Amino acid sequence: MHSPKKILVIRFSSLGDVIYTTPVVRCLKQQLPGAIIHFITKPQFKYIYEGNPYLDKLLLLKKSLNETIAEIKSEKYDCIIDLHSNLRTRIIKLRTGIRSYTYNKQTIRKWLSLKLRKQLVPPVHLVDRYLKAAAPLGIVNDNKPIDYFIRKEYQLSHLLPASHQQGYIGFIIGAAHFTKRMPNEKIISVCRQLNLPVVLLGGADVQQNGAFVAAETGDKVYNACGATSLDESVFLVSKASAIIGFDTGLTHIAEAFNKPIASIWGSTVPELLGVQPYKIDRSLIAGVHISCRPCSKYGLPKCPKGHFKCMYEINESQIISFCNQPM
Repeated sequence: MHSPKKILVIRFSSLGDVIYTTPVVRCLKQQLPGAIIHFITKPQFKYIYEGNPYLDKLLLLKKSLNETIAEIKSEKYDCIIDLHSNLRTRIIKLRTGIRSYTYNKQTIRKWLSLKLRKQLVPPVHLVDRYLKAAAPLGIVNDNKPIDYFIRKEYQLSHLLPASHQQGYIGFIIGAAHFTKRMPNEKIISVCRQLNLPVVLLGGADVQQNGAFVAAETGDKVYNACGATSLDESVFLVSKASAIIGFDTGLTHIAEAFNKPIASIWGSTVPELLGVQPYKIDRSLIAGVHISCRPCSKYGLPKCPKGHFKCMYEINESQIISFCNQPM
């Protein structure tokens, strides 16, 4: 088969899903000599690919699908690798007429897995599912972690107090939905038992949570939530001794730096989404087996049962033990 020379990879959202496309782009660039690789996503996720040396051009989804299709047509691609697989991408493929390869979302199986609370989707990581879409081009898994390229080198002395500059654990306390977040009292309890200082990471939406945790734990915990840009937060992740995090984008980005990661799961489960820590040396998946879990695919604003056992009953000692091991 003639190797395509100009390829467009599509994944519009969300953060975690986009970050897991980076091995596909890397493998395409390294395994197809001379190929030109472009990627298209939503504007709010452009930072994931800015500075990526394996990408030749980043396109951004426009407000009008017609404008997006016109831009794609003008680039004259040899093929499309569709890693989003939704109505918009079907329209794009139909109207451009470009040869395409598409990721199998297994939507019905995922829905049934959630409703029946049975593992009907094979526990294959999302990266491997994405790579399967590119396999007809001769692409194979290089078995390396995801990619994230920090755009500049920051100074810890500018971002953290002196007490936290000689080693710390990064605790990512933010997540899009309430049922993905550990309650403040559980976070406080974990922080008190860690051997190293702790840096709390997250956006402005959890700044008050971070302030409460820091106030209850004293100088050991520094609240950086809402005080650092995303790139600065990623830099702090890259310098941490270990990471504790929930099912959220920054936790997934941490995998790019091969840090020990304690990944905490509440109402969602990694097997359903295929987003457990990928190709890193040390990781822990923390979650409890209860009859009502998972209650959602992506998280909810509150516990449907009112008890929130999926987070309250998580075994803190395994997280403490994992993080307190010599790095």
